[in-house]
Amino acid sequence: MEFKTLDQQVSVSEELAPGAVQALADAGVEVLVCNRPEHESENLATFAELEQAAKDAGMAFAAIPFSRGQMQPSHSEAFAELLNGGKRVHAFCRTGNRSCNLWAAARCAQGADKRELQAAAAQAGYDISGVLVTY
Repeated sequence: MEFKTLDQQVSVSEELAPGAVQALADAGVEVLVCNRPEHESENLATFAELEQAAKDAGMAFAAIPFSRGQMQPSHSEAFAELLNGGKRVHAFCRTGNRSCNLWAAARCAQGADKRELQAAAAQAGYDISGVLVTY
């Protein structure tokens, strides 16, 4: 499992198994965020399983699920609220792309420099150009 750092507070990855959560906690992550719908595909951990794994590792869990191409302002507002808490956050979805775009939208709403966001996303292998146009 490859975790990609977007800034000092946020990292993202592809889908996580509950067994991978402790490694995130050991790395200093305090909040685990799932950005995929509960039953996006077969054989994925449920939100309850992920929440329990996070709790067992001493982390908080939040679900801000949305399908590909369906991110709404309410999603980025919820993520920005988590970021405002100041805790280290790891977000994930099927590929990490939705989570990265959600991070970018939340950071745009917080007034971050769009060029810096784009550079950080590109370094991690993601394209956030659609978010930058919208936000």
